Amino acid sequence: MLNFLKKKQAHLPSSWWQRLSAGLVDLFSGKVELDDDTLERLETHLLMADVGIEATAYILEQLTIVAKQKKITTPDTLHEALKSIMTEMLSVRQEVLDPRSDSPFVILMVGINGAGKTTTIGKLARYFKAKGKSVMLAAGDTFRAAAIEQLATWGQRNEVSVIAQQHGADSASVIFDALQSAKAKKIDILLADTAGRLHTQQGLMAELVKIKRVLQKVDPKAPHEVLLVLDASIGQNALKQAKEFDAAIGVTGIVMTKLDGSAKGGMLFSIAKNLDIPIRFIGIGESIEDMQPFDAATIVEAIFSERES
Repeated sequence: MLNFLKKKQAHLPSSWWQRLSAGLVDLFSGKVELDDDTLERLETHLLMADVGIEATAYILEQLTIVAKQKKITTPDTLHEALKSIMTEMLSVRQEVLDPRSDSPFVILMVGINGAGKTTTIGKLARYFKAKGKSVMLAAGDTFRAAAIEQLATWGQRNEVSVIAQQHGADSASVIFDALQSAKAKKIDILLADTAGRLHTQQGLMAELVKIKRVLQKVDPKAPHEVLLVLDASIGQNALKQAKEFDAAIGVTGIVMTKLDGSAKGGMLFSIAKNLDIPIRFIGIGESIEDMQPFDAATIVEAIFSERES
């Protein structure tokens, strides 16, 4: 995936990893000691990339510990130390989603309006089909105009079935019917869409709890995965969203979309530092192939690629 990211990066001058990368190249040029000026400039670069206050403080703290061990004596050792710290930090929240049991494996997609849930479902359908899994989609977003039609289009593109009802139907009922159908047809994975909702809309958040309760009438373990789709461009607000959705329904994985053009993608580090939820996938483009499993080493390699090229 690194070559893929580099290819995308070459055409995306506003991407957060390119901006951070360029800043770090400038920061380490000619530097040997990790002095106060270097730490302050590094702090500025990290905060501007929306790494977050707590995550930035942690990175600087770990870097200072390494420096006290006299392991930073050249620009290269400073570069490698920072790279190692950032990779380890993200790796804590790296866990590949690989459904191997519980047929059908139910993945409930949640998030706010505009985060890219429906599009993410279409891309994940392609991803799982490429893994040899049979897939079905459930049009549980019955409120947004054209949401059902949009999901149907993704179903056609991926050649997978879509279970839907009329606009305004009960979302829990739609997803319940889809699970029964997927079970009867021995489908491997059911991807269920839901209406976008703000974490402050308590009534709509309660609806997610209802969906979960209804699904468990068919399968006590369903949904097997609750994927929260977050928009990287909203920065640190995504952290609050994640906490609220997790409190309401129990989020088991995160998909970060729009990392290609956002200057705030550094909040991946903030999520890794503050939440005990794995980052499953990242979206780095608009095409159907641009949904990739999250890989910490690849992300950090992309950040540091300009200095290493």
